[in-house]
Amino acid sequence: MTLSVGESAMIILVISAVTFGLRAAPFLLFSRSGRIPKVIVYLGNVLPPAVMGMLIIYCLKNIRLVQNPYGIPELIAVTAVIGLHLWRRNNLLSIIGGTAVYMFLVQFVFV
Repeated sequence: MTLSVGESAMIILVISAVTFGLRAAPFLLFSRSGRIPKVIVYLGNVLPPAVMGMLIIYCLKNIRLVQNPYGIPELIAVTAVIGLHLWRRNNLLSIIGGTAVYMFLVQFVFV
């Protein structure tokens, strides 16, 4: 299905408006009182670890412990992520480093 220029422009316009609205909503909702509701503060503290936990489960759900390579690349990559995070306390470094270790292992070591 090919879209016309007008249809493509309309899609971009709608997506831009929704993105702008989502980014502006907190400022519009909480600027009057100056205080952030306790529920929002709670969610801000609880959701990031919960999302990271869900991502870990999603990434490790298809490991076959009874088939070659027996989950060894995943175990090494998870160990690298934990080690990098304990060393530097930098989420981005941990994620990129663990991904790089895993991709190296599955592309060159456990072929």
